[in-house]
Amino acid sequence: MMKSFFMLLFACIGLAAGAQDKPARAITMDEYEKAKKFTVKDLDNDTYAKFENAYVLDRYEMRKPYYITGDDGLKKRVDLYKLLAKEGMQELGTMIYYTNEKGKLYTAVLPNFTADSKVWDRYFEDIHAIDKEEKNFVLKLSYVLSKECAFQLYKAQHRGKDLKPESATYGSDICFPGSQLVSMADGSQKLLQDVQAGDRVVTVDPATQRTTAVTVKELTRHDAKNYAITQLLLLSAEETETTAGKDVRLLSRVLQATPNHPMTTADGRKKAGDVNVAEEVICKDEKTGAYRRFIVWDKMEKAGGTQPVYNIVADGGDTFMMNGVMVLQK
Repeated sequence: MMKSFFMLLFACIGLAAGAQDKPARAITMDEYEKAKKFTVKDLDNDTYAKFENAYVLDRYEMRKPYYITGDDGLKKRVDLYKLLAKEGMQELGTMIYYTNEKGKLYTAVLPNFTADSKVWDRYFEDIHAIDKEEKNFVLKLSYVLSKECAFQLYKAQHRGKDLKPESATYGSDICFPGSQLVSMADGSQKLLQDVQAGDRVVTVDPATQRTTAVTVKELTRHDAKNYAITQLLLLSAEETETTAGKDVRLLSRVLQATPNHPMTTADGRKKAGDVNVAEEVICKDEKTGAYRRFIVWDKMEKAGGTQPVYNIVADGGDTFMMNGVMVLQK
């Protein structure tokens, strides 16, 4: 697993390292830990800073900061700097400064492609620790790095099938975990496992995007097994250039389903397990109430653990909204 990760890492790191105009060398663990303590006094104006007369921070491509607003309406700021060893001006990595809406600053150091595996392991440990405290830190950071550095680093770490043939059940059951949220006709959301016959849910016409309410005839429940689960992470990003930087409205949806559950995509009807990264799926923008296309940003397939799975049978319509994502009825 580690070997294949680094093979993909070296193959996909072009923008983060191949586009450099300065030589690179491996950052040591000591330098990595030291760099995490480097701070820029004025992120608005300081484009160049020196530390210990041995290291330099240089504003990444002179880019202005990103201001990212997520589903929660909170604005985060991301600034990137190249980390250089002063001797020979050799690149060691990229400094990441992430400021939340309360002004709290989080610092991370993205090593360059020559770094030792132990340094990379520490980096992933560090960003996941921040993610536990600062919700969706990794998601928002990965969006910025996809624009400026190498989103492939994150995909190499998080995506792909984490699934052995014997570890999960692939069957004919076409369903969802009970923890998924169904859009109800009254505007609320309800856990799938709590939906009952007689409930009214929303169905959306994929062609016209007109919504109607339909009645649930039955909630089908399949016995608890260790089902294979496909997880899709979908994003919608609206970017606006401003004098201060780049404003990004970043919306995300996460859908979990058995791999064989049908969905509608821009390329037609597909099973969830056959939907690919970069395909488009219709989701609801909760802020505007509109239905529009989101891009599949990441895909993971894994054993979901022993649990029952469920599906809705309604008296009309072809679709319903699950976690804000359009899915087809069975």
